[in-house]
Amino acid sequence: MKIHPTALVHRKAELANDVIIGPYTIIEENVKIDSATEIGSHCLITGHTSIGKGCRFFTGAVIGSPPQDLKYKGEVSFLDIGKGNTIREYVTINPATKEGGKTRIGDSNLLMAYSHVAHDCCLGSNIVIANAATLAGFVTIEDSVILGGLVGVHQFTRIGTLAFIGGCSKVVQDVLPYSLCDGHPATMRGLNIIGLRRAGFEAKARSSLKNAFKLLATAKISTLHAIKKIEKEIEMSAEITYLINFIKSSKRGICS
Repeated sequence: MKIHPTALVHRKAELANDVIIGPYTIIEENVKIDSATEIGSHCLITGHTSIGKGCRFFTGAVIGSPPQDLKYKGEVSFLDIGKGNTIREYVTINPATKEGGKTRIGDSNLLMAYSHVAHDCCLGSNIVIANAATLAGFVTIEDSVILGGLVGVHQFTRIGTLAFIGGCSKVVQDVLPYSLCDGHPATMRGLNIIGLRRAGFEAKARSSLKNAFKLLATAKISTLHAIKKIEKEIEMSAEITYLINFIKSSKRGICS
């Protein structure tokens, strides 16, 4: 273990033997940090926070501080961060609000400088959140999503896998998986073809999704009617089934 002499690490914190702690960083009592993780300078890791293997935290990150929720009255809640995450300068991540609740972050995510993950959020893996993007409480982001810089995401919003959201967008409704989304408020602009190719989707799958998105974007029919046409006219696949189920389960409605 390599702990800088100026760092303050609580004697009850649980750190793996090869964790690196930088200058002036504070690690508080209920923190658990797994192997090969490096905490930079001037960071604060607090609360009931668990950090997986091989993560990197850069200068000034504040991880596990109390949720910014007026309903929070000091309940014991948790923050669980997976393995291989990169948390850049001055990122803030809060635990859940309710007693026993948990904010969850998966594996191999990149949270760029000044981004914020609020209480009770649930993030998958291989996500990129660019500089100063902000998630309100109870946001769900599925795998391989990219959020541009300065994006704001409304509470209880869900963002589907492989969605790409352009910089400075205001997201107030659920974002379809595989979609491109942009604007203020954000609207669907089409299919994330480049993201699908990079993810290894075959031409047939991309073509089916493109046809489904055309039906969903048709102004003359409702979303419910579009779903019925998709089920009737497009061959069912795992991707199409997932897209339909995502829409049907939406509670906030879909970005138009």
